[in-house]
Amino acid sequence: MVAAAKSIDTGRASQFYLPNCCTSRAVLVTILIVELTALVITLGRSSSGIDFWTDLARTSFFLLWVGLAGAGTLCALRSYLNAQTVSRGSGFVLALSGTLVAIISIVALWVGSLDMGGYTGLNGDQSATPWSFVARNVVIAIIVTALALRYFYVTHEWRHNVELQAQARVHALQARIRPHFLFNSMNTIAALTRSNPLRAETAVQDLADLFRATLSEKRNTIALSEEIEVARTYQRMESLRLGERLVVEWQIDALPQRAIVPGLVLQPLLENAIYHGIEPRPDGGKIKVLGEFNKGMITLIVRNPLPADNLTVREGNRLALANIRERLELMYGEHATVKSGRFDDEYIVTLRFPFKEAPQTGRH
Repeated sequence: MVAAAKSIDTGRASQFYLPNCCTSRAVLVTILIVELTALVITLGRSSSGIDFWTDLARTSFFLLWVGLAGAGTLCALRSYLNAQTVSRGSGFVLALSGTLVAIISIVALWVGSLDMGGYTGLNGDQSATPWSFVARNVVIAIIVTALALRYFYVTHEWRHNVELQAQARVHALQARIRPHFLFNSMNTIAALTRSNPLRAETAVQDLADLFRATLSEKRNTIALSEEIEVARTYQRMESLRLGERLVVEWQIDALPQRAIVPGLVLQPLLENAIYHGIEPRPDGGKIKVLGEFNKGMITLIVRNPLPADNLTVREGNRLALANIRERLELMYGEHATVKSGRFDDEYIVTLRFPFKEAPQTGRH
């Protein structure tokens, strides 16, 4: 019966896969789909006895009632659908679609009986009996709805798989950070335990805070202020090892601290800048972290010097950049951009994405 429900695990309950029909964009898309469908149906009429524009207007009017009534009902029942399994929700939407079309078809028949030209609905057969008219419209509606549900389900599952892949890459990024950074930090702390015990204690606390943040699997997004603090903690740990060779200049006062971002978008960039730009240079160098906020868009820039010509350039692992790019695209869509490359004697990475404020808690 339902093409959308045959390949679905009936025991799995999750957020329903239909898009949010309460948004203005969903209403606009519904109207566009309705008008295109009306045009295709009108062009496909076998009868030439009806004026094209009159037929198109009647079909559009009928389908607009169906489309908008369906979108409004799905908006009102969104909370209910989110609590259902995929199979039950799909069956409910199909039944709802058939019921709405049946009701609107009966109303259309009643309006047509008021000597308004014999409304023909979706099939264009003026000689059809009233019940066959309703039945045909319902069958067409169920088929179209089933195809739409299948499309939305496949799209939802594809996006879900992409998110799982992104999370797997986050774990891979975390696994790369663990040995590389942990061993260096522990060696530094061991050296400080005799010469400067107080500083060694502070370093242990910083290390614990850093790993608690970077290895957390509970939150996919955090406030920008937290992400910046994680990066600053990482900088303090590396400063213990590199000393005066490492200078980081922060120009981020313009950034909205309550903005939400995917976790681990700034710290890996700072790590790459230190590993590829500062460590190979005997005299070290300066890293610049710049932040801009303009017209609802946040821009983060990390600049580091390139090694001198006589030094070997380390081959970069692009796992971090690829992961950051993918997670920003998942969160912000096409509005997010990630650019990187060499410019003169610097390597520059630029992140640009829309401002989204973190929800406030504890308020009514």
